[in-house]
Amino acid sequence: MTDAIDAVNVLFANMDPSQRYKAVLLFGAPGSGKGTQGKILGSVPGFYHSSTGDIFRSLDLQSEAGRLFWEYAGKGQLVPDDIVIRVWKQFIKGMELTNNFFPETQILVLDGLPRNVQQARLLEDTIDVWKVIHLKADMKKMVERLRRRALRENRFDDANDAVIQRRLEVYERETRPILEFYSPEKIVSIDAMKSQIRVLTEILDILTPLKDKIDQSSVA
Repeated sequence: MTDAIDAVNVLFANMDPSQRYKAVLLFGAPGSGKGTQGKILGSVPGFYHSSTGDIFRSLDLQSEAGRLFWEYAGKGQLVPDDIVIRVWKQFIKGMELTNNFFPETQILVLDGLPRNVQQARLLEDTIDVWKVIHLKADMKKMVERLRRRALRENRFDDANDAVIQRRLEVYERETRPILEFYSPEKIVSIDAMKSQIRVLTEILDILTPLKDKIDQSSVA
């Protein structure tokens, strides 16, 4: 596992800055709908959805990364930044090498990454952030969403008020400051309390011109 990650890090270290992955960040507190919108966008031609949560949940628990992840996640704590970034880089490079992700023609839709300013800095040599889609929602309503999702998906951790409150506190302390890391012109806020289809429509209105730009450059 370590050798594979180190090899991938070498590839990224030698990456031309102009070849960074074109990326859009889905940003918002737990319960704001990032995962739902990300999955829908991942089914739209020209977009590749990368859910950090799904990547880490699929880790082999016998692997070093898997054991470390569950050691922290089981306590409701964030996984250390260096582990998150190294594992994600290995995953996305693997998707590219196996022809599941085509960076020349696809926009990378990141869901759950970066989770703090340090991660954003560590990713600067890897991704070129075009837009940050900020899904805004009332905290009380997001708590209700998390509880409903817990019942629907058997995610019992989300049904625990103490865990929910801790996750929201971590978001406010660690994740929300990312909005100050990226330039204001890249950030677009959307009311996450609207219906899913209306939120999706607004996101597509933002992303369609970006995809048109890629398509036009590939034809030229």
